[in-house]
Amino acid sequence: MDLTINSDRLSGRLAELSEIGRVGETGVCRLALSEEYKDGMQLVRKWMDEAGLETRFDNFGNLIGRLEGKNQGQPAVMLGSHIDSQPSGGRFDGTIGVLGALEAVQTMRENGIQPEVPVEVVSFCDEEGHRFGVGLFGSRGILGSLEPGELERADEDGVTRREALTDFGADPGKLQESEYDTRKISSYIEMHIEQGPNLQEQDEPIGIVSGIAGPRWLTVTLTGTSGHAGTVPMPMRKDALTGAAEIITAFNSIVQTEAGAPTVGTVGDLKVYPGGRSIIPEKVEFTIDLRDSDLARRDEYEQQLREAVKDISEKHGLRHDISDDGGTTPKEASREIMDIMSEESRTMNLTPPVLMSGAFHDASHMADACGMGMIFVRSKDGISHHPDEYSNDEDIAIGTELLYKTMLRLVERTS
Repeated sequence: MDLTINSDRLSGRLAELSEIGRVGETGVCRLALSEEYKDGMQLVRKWMDEAGLETRFDNFGNLIGRLEGKNQGQPAVMLGSHIDSQPSGGRFDGTIGVLGALEAVQTMRENGIQPEVPVEVVSFCDEEGHRFGVGLFGSRGILGSLEPGELERADEDGVTRREALTDFGADPGKLQESEYDTRKISSYIEMHIEQGPNLQEQDEPIGIVSGIAGPRWLTVTLTGTSGHAGTVPMPMRKDALTGAAEIITAFNSIVQTEAGAPTVGTVGDLKVYPGGRSIIPEKVEFTIDLRDSDLARRDEYEQQLREAVKDISEKHGLRHDISDDGGTTPKEASREIMDIMSEESRTMNLTPPVLMSGAFHDASHMADACGMGMIFVRSKDGISHHPDEYSNDEDIAIGTELLYKTMLRLVERTS
């Protein structure tokens, strides 16, 4: 494929950035607002400066590079993602979206194209959420969507987000000054690795995202009666773990009610008390992660789960509690942006499949402010948040070429 973008430059930058916070041969640990994160952001800023962008850090810890358009008062086209990682993550999650966006804008400048409207490349702070427990901080921040108390959340060493932002060079007392007037953003595009196996199964290098599933998070607590494993007869037991196992099995069936639906459900954490080979479990806590692109269906499945918790708890003589841990609503991609991506893909002799994103991204919040579009790049074996995460240079270059072509269409227009 003849590419407009500089694929060698892009792959070289990806390799160089992966050395910052490297874990083992292929892993990366670049937690939000850490020294490794700061070093990585400074390197990206250097590349933005070299590309001719006007750069700045805001008070949320975001890095923004801006290229003015012929019509400076027009809303900007925004491209971006994140470079923070999980504790033992991979080299590609988020980073291809930031460096791919930079490559697209740099290619435009090198081809002598001045956009009609401004373009911004953003590396959002703390998308992953591992260090302080809540992610998408930078993208929620610029939209004024942070929750009370977020600055006081502490990491495992007791460092608060407020302290980490201050150490980074931001001013957490002036967050409002870094919020965006959403009327100044016309659209947001994010390129990201798929983090799933669909593109590999279909032997396609890239896909077009139709929407982002909204996760619903709950914690279920079941309380029964402890006792000696060898002396309490089975019919007399109030075993919290037996009830939990039955509820988890029921939940697994609920999310598969509609064949072919993109609904997914996960119990990712389970704690048993008091814990012991010869002790009947008295209390069990487990998490629920329920995701769907259809809010009505997600709500219906949540109600079915709540009914199952109630009925199964009564059956086993258990007390139950369900705590609400929040979540987000599903978001749809802009049909206009999807159509542009499809049209430009055909000029590249590609027919990318349309996929729904089960993972949330900064794009899920940007969709509240403007038209949103996403490009997925094939992930080997669907692995992500792991050192074995891998997308090859060719696929990333193809995704970046589509990002470039889509951006050009969007920056040609004025309102």
